[in-house]
Amino acid sequence: MFTAKLISTFLGIGYIRKGGGTVAALVFCVAWWLLAPERGFPPVFYLLFAILIFFIGLWSSTIVETLWGKDSNKVVIDEVLGMLVSLFMMPVKWPYLLIAFILFRFFDILKPLFIRSAEDLPAGWGVMTDDLLAGIYANIIMQLIILSAILE
Repeated sequence: MFTAKLISTFLGIGYIRKGGGTVAALVFCVAWWLLAPERGFPPVFYLLFAILIFFIGLWSSTIVETLWGKDSNKVVIDEVLGMLVSLFMMPVKWPYLLIAFILFRFFDILKPLFIRSAEDLPAGWGVMTDDLLAGIYANIIMQLIILSAILE
């Protein structure tokens, strides 16, 4: 149970009463900056890392649901996954990090385009899938922004 709590709260960040998800996403942005693909890791590493985060998040959020209830605000590993997906295959530049962060939080909070319905999936599947979708939508918009900047 301790391990599930540690993972699902992203090393305790989820215990922050207000804004834990935002803080977790910001902490991940800093980690991304430090460990970014342009600093030596190939993109496949980040894809495998996202898959790993998805499944350990699925496991841990399912475990803690028995204690904290469905989709507790203490569970923030899903924000880490969403931010990772938002930043996937992007140049490592602070403006892109900031825009991706804002887009991800927008999609995660407002939950448009089938994101809200993903929350209805059972246990950890709903917790992780809605943020996965939010990250995918943010990444698509980021790729369009980058493409439009290249074409100008």
